[in-house]
Amino acid sequence: MRYRVLGGTGIEVSVHCLGAMMFGAVGNPDHDECARIIHAALDGGINFVDTADMYSAGESEEIVGEALRGRRDDVVLATKVHFPMGEGPNRGGNSRRWIVKEVEESLRRLRTDWIDLYQIHRPDHTTDIEETLSALSDLVRQGKIRAFGCSTFPAEDIVEAYHVAERRGLMRFRTEQPPYSLLARGIETSVLPVCRRLGMGVLTWSPLASGFLTGRYRKGRPIDLTTGRAALMPARFDPAIPVNAAKLDVVERLLEVADDIGCTLPELAVAFAAAHPGVTSVITGPRTTEQLESLLKGASLTLDDATLDRIDEIVPPGTNVYQPDGAWRPPVLTDPSLRRRPVGERSAA
Repeated sequence: MRYRVLGGTGIEVSVHCLGAMMFGAVGNPDHDECARIIHAALDGGINFVDTADMYSAGESEEIVGEALRGRRDDVVLATKVHFPMGEGPNRGGNSRRWIVKEVEESLRRLRTDWIDLYQIHRPDHTTDIEETLSALSDLVRQGKIRAFGCSTFPAEDIVEAYHVAERRGLMRFRTEQPPYSLLARGIETSVLPVCRRLGMGVLTWSPLASGFLTGRYRKGRPIDLTTGRAALMPARFDPAIPVNAAKLDVVERLLEVADDIGCTLPELAVAFAAAHPGVTSVITGPRTTEQLESLLKGASLTLDDATLDRIDEIVPPGTNVYQPDGAWRPPVLTDPSLRRRPVGERSAA
């Protein structure tokens, strides 16, 4: 297993990070099997585990906390805050009120006195970024977290947060956690260059593009939309939808690349994400022990320039074959009122 320093913190993390999103009701509800997966990952050289408070409504954190009993000091533990945890107002977001309350809940579920990396799961434009950075800086001083980062932030928000921290004498985001895969290379345009300039570590998620890079879904083969992930979100997998057809076309070409260098498509996908000089660690979220074992087999795979050139021809740098599922969209795109003048002003013009 290879290790890299996390965003100037001096903390060394494995190039492969164990993602815990699939632990619990959403993925694998068998706590004992999830614990075996975590232990197998640690035994395989992984020392970095990433979860979030909202994964299976806290169940993932509980599973991780129980599994790390007796091994906590050997693990760099990351979790996240932002998404609602329960009904009612003020039970989510990036306010000081919520962060200060929810970090205590995460510490309790994780059975630990400190969190190595505490991340803001998504932007929140209803909260001043100074408010968020101030709360996180206080948590570092209190010893409850060692460092903090952001997740799925656009480049402009990362830059704003950096300058606010500088002006106000606050601690700054040390990491960013964006989606990145062979099918979604959009962060190469600005997010990765900005993070490199600011000395931030980068933990990428969804290297298998929500399953499309597992090799399970192939062009011309029927896709069962009534089971598994496809049943939960059929529009993501229906081959009759043009964007899914485009993904399947690209997968066939990438399979040829994998075959030519003697690896599996998932191994190629993870190795690709780890090859970028701006990426510190690649998060993989296995649901079963078998999935973990297949990923660990490719942990030492590196890609030469000829292979990377072939990939660039198939999916040009900085382009997305599809918009990554779960990626954040700014309110100016989701709320029409933010991009349309009032009717009266329009007619007056």
